[in-house]
Amino acid sequence: MILSVNQVRKSYGKTTVLKDISFEIDKPKIVALVGPNGSGKSTLLSIITNLLSAEHGEITILNKSSKDPTIFKEIAFMQDNSVLYDYLTGYDHLQFIADVQKISKQQIYHTAERIGMTGYLHKKVGKYSLGMKQHLLLTMAILNQPKLLILDEPLNGLDPTSAIKVRNLLLALLKEGTAILLSSHNLGEIDLITSNILFLKDGSIIQEHIPQIERTYYQIIVNDSQKAQTALQAESIHVKQINEKLMLYTNGVAINKVFLILHDQNIMILDIEKKVLGTEDRYQQVFGEEGKAL
Repeated sequence: MILSVNQVRKSYGKTTVLKDISFEIDKPKIVALVGPNGSGKSTLLSIITNLLSAEHGEITILNKSSKDPTIFKEIAFMQDNSVLYDYLTGYDHLQFIADVQKISKQQIYHTAERIGMTGYLHKKVGKYSLGMKQHLLLTMAILNQPKLLILDEPLNGLDPTSAIKVRNLLLALLKEGTAILLSSHNLGEIDLITSNILFLKDGSIIQEHIPQIERTYYQIIVNDSQKAQTALQAESIHVKQINEKLMLYTNGVAINKVFLILHDQNIMILDIEKKVLGTEDRYQQVFGEEGKAL
């Protein structure tokens, strides 16, 4: 088992942020932690990496307690740029990690080249752009070639070219056997690298593998939505009404059959649109109006 989170609970004052959170990562995969600001994503990641204490629960990493300091030779946590020092160079940050982890200078340069930051490796961090700081943080995180990589908003501040490079890097790390747990607001990028989603809502986890949800659906507008909904459900066709639209999940039923059912009931189709369910759509379903404001 790479990561096991069991019944983790955390409160700040009278507010319970995490309510008995449980999930597992049993093999190398990319898992995305998704939720609005303030939902507890960073808190959960900090508890997993033992930077914060939970009131209750148990976490094991690579079959060891998360409180065992030896695990940090095999995992890494990329935090935000507040952990960087403006008066030090990028190389200084990497050299410190290398000294602690007994990593060679050659590995420092190899990792920096892999990220694409060799051109400013020896510049002081105070002169870095936000994107350059993200590059440094990511280089620091993968320097020890971790078996579990935990990333908090790794795409923050990156231009499209850099975001594509980071995406390709994460996919390459996955192929090399690294398990990745990341939080991100970039739902479009999440769709490109993983279908394993942990939605964090009201302190609880909603765990989903997006392809297991009906991905293809239709938005249909008819002249009598209630009559259409009744007729389709009578034929075991899953349909849900949202405002004036019918959300139709065919589950392998040919759309032509839907047309015939509606025609037989003298129901007129005014508009139809084929859609593919992705992380952003599912996010809006889970979080409702809060999700639409993301």
